[in-house]
Amino acid sequence: MSVAVLGGSGFIGAELIRLLAAHPQVGPTFVSSAKNAGQRVGQVVPGLRNLPIGGHHMRKLDEMPTVDVAFACLPNGVLPSVLDEVSDRASVVINLAGDYRLREPDQVERHYPASAGGWRQPIPYYIPEFAPKPTAPVLNLPGCMAAATIYALYPLYQADLATEDVVVDAKSGSSGSGTGSVEHPAVRDGNVRVHRLHGHRHAPEVRQALTDLTGRAPQLQFSTFSLPVARGVMVSAYGRLKPGVDGSDVRRAFARAYADAPFVRVAGGRTPMGMPMLKTVVGANVAEVGAAVAGDRWVVVSALDNLIKGGAGQAVQTLNRIYGFDERLGLPEAGGWP
Repeated sequence: MSVAVLGGSGFIGAELIRLLAAHPQVGPTFVSSAKNAGQRVGQVVPGLRNLPIGGHHMRKLDEMPTVDVAFACLPNGVLPSVLDEVSDRASVVINLAGDYRLREPDQVERHYPASAGGWRQPIPYYIPEFAPKPTAPVLNLPGCMAAATIYALYPLYQADLATEDVVVDAKSGSSGSGTGSVEHPAVRDGNVRVHRLHGHRHAPEVRQALTDLTGRAPQLQFSTFSLPVARGVMVSAYGRLKPGVDGSDVRRAFARAYADAPFVRVAGGRTPMGMPMLKTVVGANVAEVGAAVAGDRWVVVSALDNLIKGGAGQAVQTLNRIYGFDERLGLPEAGGWP
């Protein structure tokens, strides 16, 4: 299969190229970059220089040939202006940016103002674990912190176990800011700091997704923080159970929710080391979730690699489902340890 990676010089685009290069059924045949066109992939992304694709040249987007699948890893706001042309040259377009995650016009205008124009047809918001094989020609994938939060909260609300008020504490590594981050490494290193306490754009995304999936619309206090690591997202969510619900109900809900999900693992155990952590998911297309209950209070922790399960790996997983491949094909299930 022929595949185009649009925006191959960013962190997620580069990770997607790496994963596709190891996939037995597909291969990146075209890589675009607006600012690096004409340079070799391996020059722009040194981590790819030892792959065969590393010797290929990045090209301008308007040079894209006809392909089976186009993965859009472009900055927010770019795809809407070119989606007609891209969709004419690709059977399927999988968008990893935030352009079409939100449906409410006021939310789009607030959180993705550059994405408000362009393509007007409905574009499904797709998470592989919660939807059948996709058939739409254009799909939009979730944000990394949104995905980690949805994995944490879905079992509770699908089983109608929790009250509506939820506090979410989401922490992300520095690659979540993209290659354009202006934060100096000396500030990030050895430091945990506030990113946004109120008004993060993933909050309405999570609420919209949970409403669609479960019929429940939790009231989220969604706050985000920066971690002094390159990769990884860890979410801690807190709330109360409904009367009559106990820990065994919660454990059953999580077991049922992810029984057939190869890339969402329910972690737990009697020690903190049994709960989700970054070291067990960074480098893998795996999200870990773990719940703990004390009385009517619940805590759920989830962790994933923002560039893989929160980005490029989720996209490859989606491709596998579209074309009927084994869902695990070409995707790592374990990272490095320690």
